[in-house]
Amino acid sequence: MGTVYTLAKKYCRRYPRGITWWRVKRHSKIVEMHLNPGEQVIYAFVGQKSFTPTDIFATCVVALTNKRILIGQKRVLFGYSLSSITPDMYNDLQVYQGMFFGKITIDTIKEEVELRFIDKRALPEIETSISEYMIEAKKEYPKVEHI
Repeated sequence: MGTVYTLAKKYCRRYPRGITWWRVKRHSKIVEMHLNPGEQVIYAFVGQKSFTPTDIFATCVVALTNKRILIGQKRVLFGYSLSSITPDMYNDLQVYQGMFFGKITIDTIKEEVELRFIDKRALPEIETSISEYMIEAKKEYPKVEHI
């Protein structure tokens, strides 16, 4: 099996309290299918990308690569969805911790991506991984002065 699934499975073993166990292997295949040549997976975790808190079938795999963040989600019946966030599109990251679960919000230029039902113990690790990568990756892009 691929690197994405191996890292996602490791994450699920370390942090089993999130509602993130459903269809991880199929979601990982979607991400692996869209990896570009020379792209390496650095970190992967599992969450739920949904607009409503009651949608428990919205599990997805989030992979941080050396070039971008990929969010892969295999639909229950047909098709899949893939989101790609490159460092130049990334704005900010917000972390919310509730009583039982946590939520990560990735703010991009066009939209906000919410990943819910994450084990609250995993939040610092996820925040550190994404923030450190984005800080380093943004150094390669030229600064734009706003008038």
